Amino acid sequence: MQKRQLGNSGLEVSAIGLGCMGLSFGYGPATEKSAGIGLIRAAYEKGVTFFDTAECYGPFVNEELVGEALAPIRDQVVIATKFGFQDGDSKQPLDSRPERIRAVAEASLRRLQTDRIDLFYQHRVDPAVPMEDVAGTVRDLIQEGKVKHFGLSEASAKSIRRAHAVQPVAALQSEYSLWWREPEQTVLPTLEELGIGFVPFSPLGKGFLTGAISETTSFDKNDFRNVVPRFSEANRKANAHLVEVLGQIADGKGVTRAQIALAWLLAQKPWIVPIPGTTKLQRLEENINAATVVLSAKDLSAIETALHQIKVVGERYPAHIQQRVDR
Repeated sequence: MQKRQLGNSGLEVSAIGLGCMGLSFGYGPATEKSAGIGLIRAAYEKGVTFFDTAECYGPFVNEELVGEALAPIRDQVVIATKFGFQDGDSKQPLDSRPERIRAVAEASLRRLQTDRIDLFYQHRVDPAVPMEDVAGTVRDLIQEGKVKHFGLSEASAKSIRRAHAVQPVAALQSEYSLWWREPEQTVLPTLEELGIGFVPFSPLGKGFLTGAISETTSFDKNDFRNVVPRFSEANRKANAHLVEVLGQIADGKGVTRAQIALAWLLAQKPWIVPIPGTTKLQRLEENINAATVVLSAKDLSAIETALHQIKVVGERYPAHIQQRVDR
């Protein structure tokens, strides 16, 4: 697996990381523990060194799973986790008060079975707490050796600048993919200017870009895609053309839709590191192998031309979640 630097931070990770959320949370029943540990360790054996979790995934159980899985190889991997919700529950209000950040750091260290958090993200910008206070608290944790690098998630260019002025931001994590390109407008130019890495989550459009989801697909009752407007039956039908175009491009190169989607992200900037998630070993291998897919300038131009002819429909979040996205 190739390695990449997240901006100017000096933080080196595998070109493709593993988003661990879905093993415990968000997409239906949690994966059985031993299977989850096996998948995480298989990812490492295949070259992945960057693992993403959060206290609210579960809550808490995903950090415990990741901690147990990576304990034997702790010094060979980079672990990212997050703070930002009251009581560690994403259904609760935002909470990035300094005392809460400190409490989360201590609890996450225990659950992850480690003495430092490599990358500590603010999960969502909290409008009730000045960004300078958030960045200052993480700066103190870095000085104490409990945290190595500071990150933000779903933050606007304005918030990124405010945070970076207090404590250099190593990475921003936000949604970015062939069907959600908003970060290109103001966020990506800001990251490039400031030397900050970018970690796209949902790089496969929450599974849609793989071609495995159609208008007739039914989701588990606990799958959050049930409430995502973009995943309504009508919108899945309307967005199917994007998957068809991806399939044509993938077939032409002898790879899968998922691999084209990930290779496209890798081709955008050398400091972009997507973190696709999966519960299946076959999909893990497919995602990892996307790092070997080379898209030429001609390929990228063809993809761009095709995308300009497609209008993706449906909001990416329901209204109550969309309100938490920093603007």
